[in-house]
Amino acid sequence: MQQEKWVQKLRTGDQAAFRQFYETYAGAAIRTASAITRNREMAKDAVQETFIRVYRQIDSFNPSLPFDPWFYRILTNECLRLLKKESPLSNIETIENDPSLAENSFDQLAELYDIIQALDDSHRIPLILKYIKGFSEKEIADILELNQNTVKSRLFKGRKRLKEQLDSTREEDMPR
Repeated sequence: MQQEKWVQKLRTGDQAAFRQFYETYAGAAIRTASAITRNREMAKDAVQETFIRVYRQIDSFNPSLPFDPWFYRILTNECLRLLKKESPLSNIETIENDPSLAENSFDQLAELYDIIQALDDSHRIPLILKYIKGFSEKEIADILELNQNTVKSRLFKGRKRLKEQLDSTREEDMPR
């Protein structure tokens, strides 16, 4: 598996392997960080710091476990750290104002995406990790350092809120 080779090479300080690893993961990391932070510049900062942390902490990675949840835990924690630091009065550039961030699926599902972005972090982030990144509930629990039942509950409530919002949006759009 390619990830195992990268991990081995990264542990030896191989810069070419790190460059290849970065090129493979950077795009998805930016999209994920942008969805979490709702801010392009903050997402770039989070991704940059994530790659630095991965490089510095690669020896702490347990190769018997999957790499992606470990990587996305670092990314998610970095996004949350930056969000906590962010002043509520600062000017936030949202993903909706920067179409270059959106994947094709976001363009096709703009309404759903807007509703997801309006959810609170405790429901929005698990939904992004589950349905956009494809992580299992156990992996999400590991990434967010939560109990798996808490993740299941948040996913259930998040889906319920999404359905309620979609239903109310459709009712508003219906001719009277």
